Amino acid sequence: MSTPLARSFVTVVFSTLVLLVVCLLFAPSSVSWGALSGSLPFAATIAIVGLGQLLVVQQGGFDLSLPGAVSLAVVVSTHHPHQDDGLLYQAVLLAIAFALVAGFLNGILASFFRLNAIIATIGTNALLYGAVFATSGGVPSITTNLLAEIAGGETLGLPNSVYFALGATAIVSFLLKKTVVGRRFEAIGANPLAGRAAGLRVRLHRMMAYVYAQLLYCLAGILIAGITREPTAFQGDSLLLPSVAVVVLGGTSLLGGRGYPISTVIAAFFLNQLSQFALSVGVPFSAQTIIQALALGFGIGVYSLRWSVNVRQAAGTKNVEEKK
Repeated sequence: MSTPLARSFVTVVFSTLVLLVVCLLFAPSSVSWGALSGSLPFAATIAIVGLGQLLVVQQGGFDLSLPGAVSLAVVVSTHHPHQDDGLLYQAVLLAIAFALVAGFLNGILASFFRLNAIIATIGTNALLYGAVFATSGGVPSITTNLLAEIAGGETLGLPNSVYFALGATAIVSFLLKKTVVGRRFEAIGANPLAGRAAGLRVRLHRMMAYVYAQLLYCLAGILIAGITREPTAFQGDSLLLPSVAVVVLGGTSLLGGRGYPISTVIAAFFLNQLSQFALSVGVPFSAQTIIQALALGFGIGVYSLRWSVNVRQAAGTKNVEEKK
């Protein structure tokens, strides 16, 4: 019998391959190397924020502070250095400090004070955007040459942002699947009551999910600041819906439990390529949100159908055994 990981992985890989075939047939320009090299950096940032959202969703929550977190990392890493490469490291450290504060705030409100995660993270998002305006005044700034070279450059023909995404995926996958802390983290997400009964520190693990997520959002924001030479102060607004969509497309339940980082990253490429295909066939850019929402609905439908089939099969097996 196939495992849940195999089913989610096969589903998203198969969907991506089908999409690539459709692109080759109806919009070959969308899969040319020029188009891919231009879109892969944005797929990488979607993958990174998706990994952050994944950690929160595993604990049965949603992190709606993502737009403010990404936007703050963008403006801090562009406005603080004032195009001086020597001040870039200070800006990065400051962005990380903001991310840690936001993560602990979200975690404390949602875990220890037991506020609804959506309400808590919306409030934090408002505070983060307050910091965005205080830092930038809503005015864009040009990034430093060093950050543009690191985040926007290429190595061995691939955008550097792709390597950052692969590194983040490797770290998250290893910590979740190969460490004791990761297994406890997933066990708590699947059944917090059982985790508490087993003596696990449920509130601490839930709080840290928001902290880890904020660090990943910070990384994505810094990369965006380097990929886009003059990013706006609201770069994170367009990433909230994709972050949830790729988590769902990757097979992670919105109710918490096991998470699938590799499938989530592949889903990020799928969603980005779907957007590129839509643009190539003439769909206006303004319809991108609708496309992402449809992808989210597709993911929910596919995995809900699979769950329903499994439940019916399990019920049928139980009835047969009772008759015996």
